[in-house]
Amino acid sequence: MLTLRTVFKHSRVLAALAWLLIGCQPAVPDAPTPVAPTTATPAQYGTPYAGVPNREDAVIYQVNMRAFSQNGNFAGVTARLDSIKAIGVNVLYLMPIYPVGALKSVNSPYSVKDYTAVNPEFGTLDDLRTLVDGAHARGLAVMLDWVANHTSFDHSWITAHPDWYLRDGAGTVLSPPNTNYTDVAQLNFSSAPMRLAMVTAMKSWVYMANVDGFRCDYSDPVIPPDFWKQAIDTLRNVKTHKLLLLAEGTRSANFTSGFDYNFGFNFYGALRNVYERNGAATGLTPLNTSEYVGANSTQQVVRYTTNHDVNGTDGTPVALYGGNAGAMSAFVIASCLKGVPFVYNGQEAGMTVPITFPFTTVKVQWGQHPDVKRAYQQLLAARAASPALQHAAPVAYSTNDVCAFTKSEGSDQALVLVNVRNAPTQYAVPAALANTNWTNALQGGSVTVGTQILLPAYGYMILKK
Repeated sequence: MLTLRTVFKHSRVLAALAWLLIGCQPAVPDAPTPVAPTTATPAQYGTPYAGVPNREDAVIYQVNMRAFSQNGNFAGVTARLDSIKAIGVNVLYLMPIYPVGALKSVNSPYSVKDYTAVNPEFGTLDDLRTLVDGAHARGLAVMLDWVANHTSFDHSWITAHPDWYLRDGAGTVLSPPNTNYTDVAQLNFSSAPMRLAMVTAMKSWVYMANVDGFRCDYSDPVIPPDFWKQAIDTLRNVKTHKLLLLAEGTRSANFTSGFDYNFGFNFYGALRNVYERNGAATGLTPLNTSEYVGANSTQQVVRYTTNHDVNGTDGTPVALYGGNAGAMSAFVIASCLKGVPFVYNGQEAGMTVPITFPFTTVKVQWGQHPDVKRAYQQLLAARAASPALQHAAPVAYSTNDVCAFTKSEGSDQALVLVNVRNAPTQYAVPAALANTNWTNALQGGSVTVGTQILLPAYGYMILKK
């Protein structure tokens, strides 16, 4: 969804709604006949995927269907599954795959007209199943984007269940308060039947398409934590499936509700402060505590250098972090410091053109920067080979200009050094690390760490022993 950080949805003039007068209507129209939501469980498609990673082992790849391929459809993603897998990810996250509303529309994929159908723009349910099957065959779990906060204004619930929505004193269904999301209608989470229908629709995709979890859009501002607990408890009771659940939010209650992940909004902001405003690299360390308030030992924060929201509004990583070298150094920090790495389609291609809302005019140009893709592959392979890089808590040795930390798990140790400046930087090695021997985790070979290390502009080292 277009988050609190984004301005994709510019204010628009609201279309006037007119009553259609047919014959001699009564002064007050009859209330719509309630339609009971179905709670039937669909038949299971396929075999539940046994390779879903543990939540702390996930590496997530976001697919923006409209921009990913020239045709902007499921088949375009299926055709590139091998390339996606080769980067070193193990979870595929698909942006909303549902029909988009037409009433008051700005063609946002986050304006859902039907929670239980596939957008024909992308293909059919069978095409989605083929994509999911192909992902599973390659060792990739699949998460769908779930938009729980609001629907389009032509969703069937509007007429069948107006009480499922936030309304003013005149009974008019409202858009989300304090936003410019005028193309969508705010749901009413005081409605128990609405909650049940929502949870039932979520669960149906686990059966209909054999998916492995959900990224839950706009999870914090309005949606109460007890709704998420209700939804997550229900989903966790699908014992045939291991599901990954990501909150697009930061509140600690998301961990209490049962989410596997919160989203690293604050970490992204801190990275930009370091790279764009010359902020101190030491400012990243406190987030390892503050972003994890309420998390247990395996719940994680997803940390990113770009995503579909900020790519369009703020710019690509190449623009934000000082070129390909700076973008890669920022990703090293995001993926190794603490948390779950996140790759947005196109960043591994070194894209310089942002993918702007509603994501229909820019296509990812694959293959133009193979050196950038190799750098991602090299980094994520080194991370996957190191239990310390994946799981251990960092011990910080950062300075203003160098993000430095060690991580240890059992006999596995790692040392990460990242120059966050576009100029060579001399790093004074702390006494605890001076005169130690390591192996270069990226290029191989022995490395002796003395008392000083000269890092090139945006240079980084990942050492292990």
